[in-house]
Amino acid sequence: MTDHTRRIALITGGNKGLGFETARQIGQQGHMVLLGARDPSRGEAAAASLRAEGIDARYLALDLTERATIVAAAREIQATYGRLDVLVNNAGAASPADGPVSSVDVASVRSVFEVNFFGTLEVIQAMLPLLKESTAGRVVNVSSTLGSLALQSDPTWEFSPFKPTGYNTAKVALNMLTVHLAAELLDSGIKVNSVAPGYTATDLTGGSGQSVAQGAAASVRMALLPDDGPTGGFFSVNGTEPW
Repeated sequence: MTDHTRRIALITGGNKGLGFETARQIGQQGHMVLLGARDPSRGEAAAASLRAEGIDARYLALDLTERATIVAAAREIQATYGRLDVLVNNAGAASPADGPVSSVDVASVRSVFEVNFFGTLEVIQAMLPLLKESTAGRVVNVSSTLGSLALQSDPTWEFSPFKPTGYNTAKVALNMLTVHLAAELLDSGIKVNSVAPGYTATDLTGGSGQSVAQGAAASVRMALLPDDGPTGGFFSVNGTEPW
């Protein structure tokens, strides 16, 4: 049965951390939220937790390294809802073997790209026909200021010394994907933006940093953009970030 009354948002990696908090905040604004996650038990538990808060949340099986799950997720959304209004590409990965260009394990770089770039690209391609059925589609790519060429080339920037090759270059690639997709969809009404959550307490940071509520703020703002909002940009809670 197609739901024509509520806006529908898919958040990849939505069962924990930034993704879960992003889903919570979007759900609090009245959206139905689909939590894309690999692990069924964790995904169902996360959705149940949000439903206990009065949010319409549902688990959706989705593994960015398994194309079949991406295709199946798109088919399920099509069959159940007929469209998708918001796509938040939140799922990301890092590798403990990541490191400097001169010594990094190339296999680890490939593994990071598999999720942070290629998997995200496949999700976008699968969900785009559904987003085109929305009257106000929104795509949010969760990037990082670590993927800013301008900041990374500034030796005075506080995070300049932190240069894991795989993670940073994958975020650069994701930002370029944002620019290209926004240009391709410029006349469609679909808005596409990258966001930098900031240094946030998640599994990737070992639990250090700002709260996930603070980290999710930029993603939520871009997901809920009005029709006159920007597209093709890179944003944080502080405003526009340099590419």
